[in-house]
Amino acid sequence: MAELNSNAMRRVVGAAAVLAAVLALTGCGKEEPAAAPAPRPVRIVAVEKSEAGAPISLTGRIEAEDKVNLAFRISGRLLENDLRLGDQLKSGQVVARLESQNEMNALRSAQAAVAAAEAQLVQATNHFERQDTLLKQGWTTRANHDQALKAMQSAQAQVDSAEAQLKTSEDLVSFTVLEADAPGVVTAVGPRAGAVVQAGQMIATLARKDGRDAVFDVPAQVLRQAPANAIVSVHLTNDPKVIAEGRVREVAPQADPVTRTFEVRVGLIDPPAAMLLGATVNGEMQTEADRVFDIPASALTRFNDQPGVWVVDPNTLTVSQRNVEVARFDPGTVAVSGGLSPGEIVVTAGVQALHDGQKIRLLGS
Repeated sequence: MAELNSNAMRRVVGAAAVLAAVLALTGCGKEEPAAAPAPRPVRIVAVEKSEAGAPISLTGRIEAEDKVNLAFRISGRLLENDLRLGDQLKSGQVVARLESQNEMNALRSAQAAVAAAEAQLVQATNHFERQDTLLKQGWTTRANHDQALKAMQSAQAQVDSAEAQLKTSEDLVSFTVLEADAPGVVTAVGPRAGAVVQAGQMIATLARKDGRDAVFDVPAQVLRQAPANAIVSVHLTNDPKVIAEGRVREVAPQADPVTRTFEVRVGLIDPPAAMLLGATVNGEMQTEADRVFDIPASALTRFNDQPGVWVVDPNTLTVSQRNVEVARFDPGTVAVSGGLSPGEIVVTAGVQALHDGQKIRLLGS
């Protein structure tokens, strides 16, 4: 029995030794450090001050200085509308016609009403004149005389009312014919013959021959930089030799809800004949001089719902966020008026995959 207990004891001691060895080996093991992320490859540029007073170029179109939508004053069915784009119209020239059967019927009815009212007036006038003569001779009463006077006055009022209705009917007939109110060129055509149109619906747009405007959609920041009474140089996009100068004549009070730009109309001074309506033009204007940074448009991003850039620390080659103030946007560059200092380095490519404090590897500048 003592021998069995001794064997069991040796087995327990051996198992404990093995467990202690395993625990020792486990405790002595050290975790391998996580591998540092590879630096993000980016492209950079060093910012430098420049003049914001450089010319700004915008693309626009030529429109008439004075244009009007021609429309009927009454509703009806179009009987005639043969206009074409570019037609030259003279003042008083017929543009379109409406079917006028109803208006002509109303006119004939008004003419008949006038004739009947005039006949009543003649009869009432003759009766009053007889009563007036008899009263002077003492053969009638004052009551009969006054009644005849009242009947004559009522007949005269009926004539006046019928003549006013006749004038209204004549106007309605004239409203079935649409005429040009001034010479000009047709720039848009509405419904054709057979269509039922409403009063005020555009039948044609007439560009009056009083002048030409160059129309541009201008961002708000450009408007803020524009000098007062600025001179705008305008030239045809397909022929830069055709040039005219103009001044800002009108600025839209409200921005377009889609593009968030303002329509600016530049009145051209003696525009050449080659600047036809609808032609595409480029306009250049000198803005107020101010010191800004010009950076590539690809460098711009957003932080905290504001424009921003990634700035590089040249000592540690890490990046940090920086909000900036944008003066204007050009097709390939952005003019930054605040938030940067001369000589600072900003990331121009790879901005989408960066985070604050990240290491970078320069691909070029």
